[in-house]
Amino acid sequence: MTVYVVGTDTVDTSAALCDYLDGRVDAADTIHAVNSLPGGERTDATDVRDGEDAINVVRSRLGARATVETHQFVRGNASHEDLLAHADEVAADELVIGVRKRNPTAKVVFGSTAQAVLLRTARPVAIVPLV
Repeated sequence: MTVYVVGTDTVDTSAALCDYLDGRVDAADTIHAVNSLPGGERTDATDVRDGEDAINVVRSRLGARATVETHQFVRGNASHEDLLAHADEVAADELVIGVRKRNPTAKVVFGSTAQAVLLRTARPVAIVPLV
């Protein structure tokens, strides 16, 4: 039995993460699809709907093969904080996140959420390239 925490922000990200997990999960596994939004003035109804769509992709793609729980957090936290806190709460075996290709200047930062997750956890992290 493996517990995965999957951090997603878009339908396309969810699809790529599901492609990664497709051959890895079975009925004994649990997948926690997590979408984290900042809340307040920085989050509107479209952001909430897009986040719900993103986590629902995970449920629809993998729900027949494993247990899928969806979580949308709007708590004012940074995304990596919500992902790591939830991973601790459910004793995740692996975190699964995506990274986008960046231009040479942006590569210095790697991706703030991905970088923060990698630097702040001892859990295994699967980084899925997003195209």
